[in-house]
Amino acid sequence: MGHLDALPALEGLSVRALRRWCDAGPEGLAEDFGTALGEPHGDRVALAFDALCRHCLAGCRRPLLRHGGGCPCLGADEAAFARLVLTATDGEREDALMLAFCMVRPDLAPGLVHLAQMAGLALRGGLVAQGRPSRLH
Repeated sequence: MGHLDALPALEGLSVRALRRWCDAGPEGLAEDFGTALGEPHGDRVALAFDALCRHCLAGCRRPLLRHGGGCPCLGADEAAFARLVLTATDGEREDALMLAFCMVRPDLAPGLVHLAQMAGLALRGGLVAQGRPSRLH
C-alpha cells in the first residue's frame, strides 16, 4: 500500500508501536518508549498503546494484517490503524468512529476511538516533550 517512512511522525510511530507490541508484547513496547521518551512520558505512552492494542485485537472483525517490525512497507490495516489514531487524536470523532466500525465489532468501536485518542495524545505529548513535531507539514 505504501511506505512507512512516508507517514507523518504520529502515524508512523503508531504503526511502529503496533508492530512492536505484536512482536515483543507490552514489555518490549514499554522498554522502547522508556528509552526513546524517558520514564514519565514513555510509561504513559506504553500504557496507552497497550490498552489500545488489546482492545483493537480482542474485538477485530478479522485478523489485523501487519508487516514485520523492520519492514519498510505499510499495509492497508496498518494504514487504517494509523489513521484511526490520528483522527481520534485530532478530535475528529465521527471520522474515527467510522474507521473503528470497520475494524472492530460495533459495540467496541466507541471504546476503540477513546483509546486511540488517549494513545495518540500521549504519543503527541511525548514527541513535543522531546522537541520533535508530531506532524510534518
